[in-house]
Amino acid sequence: MEVAKITSRGQITIPIDVRKKLGLKEGDKVIFIEEGDNIIFANAAKVAFRNMQEAFEGEAERLGLKDEQDVVDLVDEVRQEMWDKRNANND
Repeated sequence: MEVAKITSRGQITIPIDVRKKLGLKEGDKVIFIEEGDNIIFANAAKVAFRNMQEAFEGEAERLGLKDEQDVVDLVDEVRQEMWDKRNANND
């Protein structure tokens, strides 16, 4: 268990062991999540990434993506569609 003291301006120094466990470095953002009577303190980037993973869960199967080449092919297809739309007005 780590303890931090709050300054008169409401600031704290996050103990080094906690920063390491959360993967925090200078300039990173943290998030405070309310869960009942508790406040969870977390690395905001990791929470956002986890939420993104959950949101995209099952999308690869839905799109029929089985391997990395399928993803590359899909990206190429989307780029071509964007190129075609952008240049359709120039014809």
